Amino acid sequence: MILADKIIENRKKNGWSQEELAEKLGVSRQSVSKWEGAQSMPDMKKILQLAEIFDVSTDYLLRDEIEEPGPSEIVTVDRDLGEEEVRSVSMEEANAFLSFNERAARIISTGVMLCILSPILMIVLGGFAEAKRIPYNEYTMGILGVAVLLAMVSVAVAMFVYCGLKGKPYEYLESQNIDTEYGVSGMVKERKNAYSDTHNRLLILGIMLCVISAVPMFLISAFQYSHDDGALLALGTGILLLFIAIGVKMIVLTCIRQGGMDRLLEEGDYTRLNKKVGRYDGIYWAIATAIYLGWSFVTQRWDLTWIVWPVAGVLFAAYREILKMIVRR
Repeated sequence: MILADKIIENRKKNGWSQEELAEKLGVSRQSVSKWEGAQSMPDMKKILQLAEIFDVSTDYLLRDEIEEPGPSEIVTVDRDLGEEEVRSVSMEEANAFLSFNERAARIISTGVMLCILSPILMIVLGGFAEAKRIPYNEYTMGILGVAVLLAMVSVAVAMFVYCGLKGKPYEYLESQNIDTEYGVSGMVKERKNAYSDTHNRLLILGIMLCVISAVPMFLISAFQYSHDDGALLALGTGILLLFIAIGVKMIVLTCIRQGGMDRLLEEGDYTRLNKKVGRYDGIYWAIATAIYLGWSFVTQRWDLTWIVWPVAGVLFAAYREILKMIVRR
């Protein structure tokens, strides 16, 4: 086992992210990343610090033939947060997961987009019927719109369930601590670095679409006041939801792709501490979804209730930090 892999193994056993290890050593995260990717070597002073921090000998770090502790499929590790299992991940498993994660990213992001798009037809047809722009009454258009909404949501739910079932073999990546075999971390880091620019572009574009989604609504609302046309307001709401749907799809797509690589590297939201905290994320987003749907159906203000999502996103960061403090204690 080479030095790069020993640094990765001991960092993960201690439950530290690259940032946390870098802080202990007084270096940048990029330096730790290069050491773990075998792109550079720490100097002797840093090797002595690593030996002290990891509580191992310098011989163990510097001599490839010394592999202590020995490799095992599942190793029990005693840590401040309790006794946990560390599972080994092979190159074959890592490649299989990344392929699945790419498919899941496309399917889940499309499902989320369908959920956001689902009420558009109901809103637009209802507004046009109310304004007498089409030869059908509001009741008929409402039934048609709800039928389309339920059909689209059903398809989206089927997508989510499908991905959940197909992803069961990889659930251990979220629930257990992992130790990647030789070469896996380097391969994943290369993919992550190659994808970095695409991730940033999709993220920025998705956020921009969500931000500017309200602009057509404002313009149409200003025009409506002088013409008193409810059909325009309904159309504006539909355009707003369309922009948000496309923007959110981009954000979800790229975050799932990036998240898959972070899972294997145990970085970002998938550090060992975050894995403990993340067990409760489903409850948080289930509550946010229930609030959105309940508020929307009761008030029928789909042009306003979308604000639940950006608010939930902001509060999610605070919620995560609070849980982290609780888990640390």
